[in-house]
Order: sequence, then C-alpha cells, then structure tokens
Amino acid sequence: MNQDSAPHDGKLTFDECWDLLTASVVGRLALIVDGHPEIFPVNFVIEHRSIVFRTAGGTKLWQSSKETPAAFEIDGYDADSEEAWSVVARATTTLVDSDTEQAAADALGLEPWEPGDKSHYVRLTVQVLTGRRFKVAAPHIWSTRLEDQRRASFE
Repeated sequence: MNQDSAPHDGKLTFDECWDLLTASVVGRLALIVDGHPEIFPVNFVIEHRSIVFRTAGGTKLWQSSKETPAAFEIDGYDADSEEAWSVVARATTTLVDSDTEQAAADALGLEPWEPGDKSHYVRLTVQVLTGRRFKVAAPHIWSTRLEDQRRASFE
C-alpha cells in the first residue's frame, strides 16, 4: 500500500481498511459478556465484505447468537516503512446456518487453528469501519526490548 495513499492525518480510507482486513488472518473480537467486555482472538476470512469466523459452543457462540453489537480489531507494523496501523470495525453478529454460506467461507480458507470441533460459523456485519496509520517513533536501541519489532528496521 502506498504511504501517500493515506490522508495526512493518518486516517485510512474505507477501502484501505477492507484491504488490510482481507490481508489479515487473525483479529480480536470484543463482546459484552455478563455486563463487561471480553476479547477473543479469532482467525477469520472476509466474505462479501463481512467478517466470518468459526467457533465451538461456548461464550463466543452464546453471545454471538444474541445478535448484539460487537467490535473487531486488527493491527500491524511494517518494519520497512516504520509504520503501524490499526483497523476497528463495529458490527453486529449473526450465526451462519446455511451450508452454502459455510462452504463459501471454507472455500476462502477458513479453518480452525485450534484443535477441536469448531462447527459453528459467525458473521460480523460491519456497520462502522475506521482505521489509521502512523509513523512509529524510532526506538532507543539500548533500552528497547530485543523483541520490539521497531528494532528490525535499525539493525
């Protein structure tokens, strides 16, 4: 993605947000569980400009079946450009019961990473999609953790 394609304030366009979502495979799903926020890492695919993931029976499935508001977030860092980015979607959840729709998601490579039965499919219908890109401050090489991704561009 061209660095100049993002507006000067760092906000990503709608299409840039979708491009980053499409290129990603893991995100964080935020749901309200028993009155407080819970965050779940999920692998996902983008199908017809919606986010689809698989899950087992449990909290994610239970909350998603209520068709309540949810949030979804991905982020990343590009060592070559020394830029970080973040995309956040506000969405509603629905269960995907159609065999045809499940097969379409599977055809895009949606398969569980974690062992076990993940036979339930959930779709996040995105209502608001925002993102931003920003230049990351150069690390102080002597005090920055060795595993800090920013170091790679300076070593």
